[in-house]
Amino acid sequence: MGEQGSDGGRETAKTAKRSPLKKEPVVRASGAAEGTGTSTEKPAQAATGKPAAKRRAAGAKRAAAAEKSAPARAAVEPAGGESRTALVRRARRINRELAEVFPYAHPELDFENPFQLVVATVLSAQTTDLRVNQTTPALFAKYPTPEDLAAADPEEVEEILRPTGFFRAKTRSVIGLSKVLAEDFGGEVPGRLEDLVKLPGVGRKTAFVVLGNAFGRPGITVDTHFQRLVRRWKWTEETDPDKIEAAVGALFPKSDWTDLSHHVIWHGRRICHARRPACGACPIAPLCPAYGEGETDPEKAEKLLKYEKGGFPGQRLKPPQAYLDAGGRPAPPLGAG
Repeated sequence: MGEQGSDGGRETAKTAKRSPLKKEPVVRASGAAEGTGTSTEKPAQAATGKPAAKRRAAGAKRAAAAEKSAPARAAVEPAGGESRTALVRRARRINRELAEVFPYAHPELDFENPFQLVVATVLSAQTTDLRVNQTTPALFAKYPTPEDLAAADPEEVEEILRPTGFFRAKTRSVIGLSKVLAEDFGGEVPGRLEDLVKLPGVGRKTAFVVLGNAFGRPGITVDTHFQRLVRRWKWTEETDPDKIEAAVGALFPKSDWTDLSHHVIWHGRRICHARRPACGACPIAPLCPAYGEGETDPEKAEKLLKYEKGGFPGQRLKPPQAYLDAGGRPAPPLGAG
């Protein structure tokens, strides 16, 4: 995804040359994995009054029933032999470091209310937040409420959404979700996950964006940047977004989830890129098992930085004041030179 950058005023990420993280010695605890509530098996008692075969069958039946009724758990075994405790400590330290680098991290979609946020998030699929922010002012000026968009002429909406790509499918989604909001929720965006995911075009990722940023309810946003970085950092080896969400969520207090999502996504957009990560300008290089996959020379890495780290405009036309105070510059409107 072609991304720009936003202006600085802040120092860029640390440029001192880093060495790869030295792995801690692996400490393997005997018994069950942490937090599972199970213990090591004990030999079966000899005198139980039942034949051994029946005892084994009854035990297997109980175990199968318990497994079926138990809630799904994230895998607790860290990758690469790192102990569970060491993984949690490293993950939380990475989040703290990124919070210092991006104290003004925020959702990079312009919105003034939950309806605008859910529509903008649906439109952000397969395009940049910048392009969405350049497109939605015209959309919301013409259709400010769910009722307005629900009654819109699809061809007129398609013409507005054309710059975002996949505009026909996105038009069906935003008109469809507006109809559901108008007919089933009184024109209001619901504040519950189970209701949000019923809206056309809205999955768990979009729902958590809305819950975390419009309603203040914690959630993890597993977008492409988030998926890439948490695997690069060996927080999980899962590839399914729902399993990634569960695995990473288990490493952090729930209250950290929304800000964690912003920190990781901002780092992925600005420094830890998919093809050429700027390892030599990375503030968490000592904590990263993947250090060296990208450019390690500090001067060359600096040239790879994007958005405010690289001195270019950000993605929002109307960014929060904290971002502006830190030296960030608003993006230009659609069609501006």
